[in-house]
Amino acid sequence: MILETQDIHGYYGKSHIIQGISIAVDEGEVITLLGRNGAGKTTTLKTIVGVVPPRQGNIWFMGNNVAGLPTHRIAALGVCLVPEHRGIFKLLSVEENLKMAARKDSPWQLADIYTIFPRLKERRKNSGAQLSGGEQQMLAIGRALTTHPKVLMLDEPVEGLAPVIVDEIVAQLKQIKAAGMPIILVEQNLQVCTQLADRHYIIEQGRIVYEATNAEFLADGSVKDRYLGVSIAL
Repeated sequence: MILETQDIHGYYGKSHIIQGISIAVDEGEVITLLGRNGAGKTTTLKTIVGVVPPRQGNIWFMGNNVAGLPTHRIAALGVCLVPEHRGIFKLLSVEENLKMAARKDSPWQLADIYTIFPRLKERRKNSGAQLSGGEQQMLAIGRALTTHPKVLMLDEPVEGLAPVIVDEIVAQLKQIKAAGMPIILVEQNLQVCTQLADRHYIIEQGRIVYEATNAEFLADGSVKDRYLGVSIAL
C-alpha cells in the first residue's frame, strides 16, 4: 500500500471527530470516502495531511510513518490535498497558477496539464476570478499535479457543478487514474464515485462502518439507503 492509516483519531478542540479510521490506497487505485454530512470525511483528509494533527494512530506513506509531521513536510513527500474551496489564486492567471507550484521533477508538466484540461489552455491568460466553478476545479487539480504528488486527495471535486462539467471532470480524472495516480476521493455524487473508484469506505460518526469493492457496492442496494440516506439506481 502506498498510503495506509491505522486507527487514527482526530479532534477539533474537545470534539472527537474521527474515532479510529483505518483506510488504505494502493498504486493506481481510486478509493472513496462516503458518508453523510458531518461524518468525518473531510477531517480524515485533513488528518492525513497534518492540518488536523492525529492524537492517536499511524499514517504510513511509502513505508514511513508521517503521523505528527507538519503539513508542509507531508506535502513535500507527495501527499497532495485539493480542498473543497479549491484554493486557487484569483488575481493570477491560469498559467501563473500552474507555474508557481510546478516542480521540475514532476511527470506532469504544463503541456501535460493542457492536454488533460484543454479548457485551461484556452483560458491560460485569464485570471482565476474569470473562470467558472468547473474551470476553477480543473485548475486546482491541474496545479496539484504539477507538484509531483504520489497520492492525490480530492474533496468534493464536482459539488455544485453542471452535469456536463461533471462529465468532463470525470473523464479527466479517468485519464489521471489511467496514468497510475492513486486517488482518495470524497464525493457526494455516487454516480461519479462508482465510475471512478475501485473500492469504497463509508464513514459514520467518525468510524468506518462499511468497506467494499465497487462491484460489491453496486450489487448491494440496501447499503446506500442504510448509510447514505439515498436509494437510487446507479
